[in-house]
Amino acid sequence: MLAASGVIDLLVPRGGRSLVERVQRDARMPVLAHAEGLNHTYVHAGADFAMARAVLANAKMRRTGVCGATETLLLDAAIAPALLPEIVADLAALGCDFRADERARAIVPGLPAAGENDFSTEWLDAVLNVKIVNGVDAALAHIAAFGSEHTDAIITEDAEEDEYFLARISSAVGLWNASTQFCDGGEFGFGAEIGIATGHVHARGPVGLEQLTTFRYVVRGSGQVRP
Repeated sequence: MLAASGVIDLLVPRGGRSLVERVQRDARMPVLAHAEGLNHTYVHAGADFAMARAVLANAKMRRTGVCGATETLLLDAAIAPALLPEIVADLAALGCDFRADERARAIVPGLPAAGENDFSTEWLDAVLNVKIVNGVDAALAHIAAFGSEHTDAIITEDAEEDEYFLARISSAVGLWNASTQFCDGGEFGFGAEIGIATGHVHARGPVGLEQLTTFRYVVRGSGQVRP
């Protein structure tokens, strides 16, 4: 199948990372796919605390094995001492485990330490990476370094900071004050979802039948010639 160029126009692999990477590597025709959903939720200093807690609980724990689940919390240092203990308590009560950087562990000492590869791991499980950042630019830098251009979100009441963030992420889906688990063709009104694409050409993000459409041009004239 991977070599059937001219017979198959497009492959849409659905499965684990190893399958998707194999198809992307060996296919002789276009592939619509994402290898991983290493998604972030950045809670900005201007966030509403109750909203941040509710959105993050859904983004991480609604369904931990879907590609739209949040894998990393980026929490603004200005609000971390007040908000992080509440977030940890919320998620721990739902069965979540954590991998935290040193700054987060200084606030909640019982958190497990993040290892060298944890921030580049798509857990697809009840495990959340936690990192404290100094503002939106630090959050953007982390996403650029570790993200998979799938789905990233900002929680804030500051519309200017929201627009700044969304204009600078390269993710296929960016969200403001909403769960990353909204990244879904059905939720976007596309009907049955065929896949999610993180490439930069043609279909990107959640994909339904309409998003796969290409154009064909038919010109009907009456003898026109081009000067």
